[in-house]
Amino acid sequence: MLGKIAFLGSGETSLAGGRIFERLVKDTNQPKIAIMETTAGFELNSALVAQKVGDYLQTRLQNYNPQIHIIPARKRGTEFSPDNAEILSPLLTADLIFMGPGSPTYAVRQLQNSLAWDLIRARHRNGATLIFASAATIAVGAHALPVYEIFKVGEDVHAKPGLNLFADYNLPISFIPHWNNAEGGADVDTSRCFVGRERFDLWRKQLPPSQTIVGLDEHTGIILDFETQTCQISGVSSVTVCDGKETKIYPAGAEFGMDELGTLHIPDLDEGISSTALDLLRNAPDPELDTVIPAEVQQLAESRQKARAEKDWAESDRLRDQIATLGWMIQDGADGQQLVKK
Repeated sequence: MLGKIAFLGSGETSLAGGRIFERLVKDTNQPKIAIMETTAGFELNSALVAQKVGDYLQTRLQNYNPQIHIIPARKRGTEFSPDNAEILSPLLTADLIFMGPGSPTYAVRQLQNSLAWDLIRARHRNGATLIFASAATIAVGAHALPVYEIFKVGEDVHAKPGLNLFADYNLPISFIPHWNNAEGGADVDTSRCFVGRERFDLWRKQLPPSQTIVGLDEHTGIILDFETQTCQISGVSSVTVCDGKETKIYPAGAEFGMDELGTLHIPDLDEGISSTALDLLRNAPDPELDTVIPAEVQQLAESRQKARAEKDWAESDRLRDQIATLGWMIQDGADGQQLVKK
């Protein structure tokens, strides 16, 4: 079963972003979350950028006991390459994979035809949820808007190939976050991800006529649910869909059919995925085995439950600590105690 794919216009660590994350993990106990550093891999503090998201999710999703892994796949040709299978191992069992701020074109250069990108696409086909925000939202589209090159460097307006995630699904889509940005105030138009409407229109004219543009307002997201084949809007503002013929605006809380993005094709699990990535996935550890409670731990938990019934709190605490040394935590609730893998 295909996982969901969510896009955020901005604010992955905002209240609106947190609600989307929670909505996507609410049915998963101890979700395994992989955070990709790649988009900001050119920054000297890319680890800090990713860790801030990880720290936020650890707090925001604490009720779900998330297991968060930062993947330092920063740059090809280095030990932190997106082709380094060792550092990519958390992708093999991740329930949710996130990429966020940075440079769209840098992300495309590092991930195109990489092992990391094959694993991300394959895991989605095996049920993992994907979430992209800000720069990553641009990068995964069919065509990338080179924001920094135009807005900061002053290059002429041009389009670059994106990672084209939805080519596998026969959906010609490109994404623009920060659609309604207004930081320029009355002096300069910074909408359309800071480049302004005039330059955005020039960029769009360079794309194929069949290209659909999805514009995401700030602190607003869209969730693509392949099971119901619907798109759901969440956040504080709206999402704009332009298919070259008409423009539709969907406010937060709205829902529309995925057929408005094109004629959906569901790829085979191995379609377009490298043999290296497929071999890694076939030999990945079974995540279900991690949740099997060892007999020793079960016996200690039963002894602790008996100690609590007898109000022997010292013995209860001792047994809890012993259980913790074996890699398990005990959560006490109205329905009794529950063992949770650390």
